[in-house]
Amino acid sequence: MTEADDDDIPVGRVLTRREVLALFGAAGTAAAFAACAPGAVGSAGASSAASAAAASATPGVTGSAGASASAAVTTPIPSCVVRPELTEGPYFVDVQLDRSDIRSDPGGAAARDGLPLEFVFAVSRIEAGACVPFEGALVDVWHCDADGLYSGVSDRFGDTSGQAWLRGYQVTGADGVARFTTIYPGWYQGRAVHIHFKIRTDADADQGLEFTSQLFFDDAISDEVYAFEPYVGNGERGTRNANDGIFGQSGDQLTLALVGSPQTGYTTTFEIGVDVG
Repeated sequence: MTEADDDDIPVGRVLTRREVLALFGAAGTAAAFAACAPGAVGSAGASSAASAAAASATPGVTGSAGASASAAVTTPIPSCVVRPELTEGPYFVDVQLDRSDIRSDPGGAAARDGLPLEFVFAVSRIEAGACVPFEGALVDVWHCDADGLYSGVSDRFGDTSGQAWLRGYQVTGADGVARFTTIYPGWYQGRAVHIHFKIRTDADADQGLEFTSQLFFDDAISDEVYAFEPYVGNGERGTRNANDGIFGQSGDQLTLALVGSPQTGYTTTFEIGVDVG
């Protein structure tokens, strides 16, 4: 059983331009994650994320001024740009359920109702200055249901101990892809709408590569979704992206690009690369 309250203090940051470039040189030895530019996803996209990384290298420089500073540098931005790591939070339970459809509970509790969400992770590794598919990466996903509850925890919102709906992992294939079928997440007090994920090389190893972060949703889309059952019964949410401290750590690089509608459901692909050092 996991005792949980609020999410933890946000951690992680967007790397500076110099650190991004170091990933492709001899100095790039520490594990760091990046989004591959082809088919860029999220509200920022590859080009804007690259601009953000470049601007962060110059303290106090943002917007068009940051873009001008970037243009003055002759060394080009690599084809992969870093996405920030964010806090795991208190709700991770390492149930190690190998499954693509995470809506049901293996113990027999009812599957969670909600708008269908087909979710694809495209995981790459940085190799010889390029992104190539990362086969064998273990991708964990977990999030709350339409009422804002997580399975397997006991906190001020309720007790779902022993249940494991909306949790699971997939191992990436030769194409670096892991697929999930889930629902559009609900919300709970103090947080914007989000999904947690963790990428590992071996869940049972004492040491290995591990990266944890969160993904976010456009507030306008959430407003549309929450006008329908089963979300409408959860009331009006008080925390949006703009006033969520953890979203503020994302550098606007972790917002999902959705295809679909609040009537039929959504699909999304999130591309992320890793430098294995």
